[in-house]
Amino acid sequence: MSKKVLLVIVFLLISASVALSFGQYGSSKASKHAKISAPDFSLYDIQGKLFKLSSQKGYPVIIFFGTTWCPACRGEMPYYKALYEKYAGSGLKFLYIDINESSKRVARFARENSFPYLVLVDSDGSVANDYNIMGVPTLILIDRQGNIVSIGHRTADLAVDALFPAKK
Repeated sequence: MSKKVLLVIVFLLISASVALSFGQYGSSKASKHAKISAPDFSLYDIQGKLFKLSSQKGYPVIIFFGTTWCPACRGEMPYYKALYEKYAGSGLKFLYIDINESSKRVARFARENSFPYLVLVDSDGSVANDYNIMGVPTLILIDRQGNIVSIGHRTADLAVDALFPAKK
């Protein structure tokens, strides 16, 4: 079996496991199921500052894996920005990780699109490999304990509301 096929199978199993554990609608009963820890990583942002995911422990994090040339990524950006506007003030941390491109190109793209969130550069694709990213955009929601809650290709696919229940 080729490495690529194996990665696809692992990604599908993780996605299915997360979907089954957390339900299609982000059920709060999910905490009774096994947790999948988000792999830690260190990447540089577009200003050259080192970022480490584990430094965000205690905060929920949403990661958007994308590229500058991806039409679907560009199409998803307004929804990601809207999610940022809605939840950044509540403590949700937002990351955009660009895969296999130069820092200069990514910085220009982020500036042209007025990204309000942290932009990281995965210039060799190693973090994308650790997360078994098979296509972009891929979004991953991580809870306060560092566990993967949702994986999707659109912001609407993520169970963000499960981390921020409506106040009664």
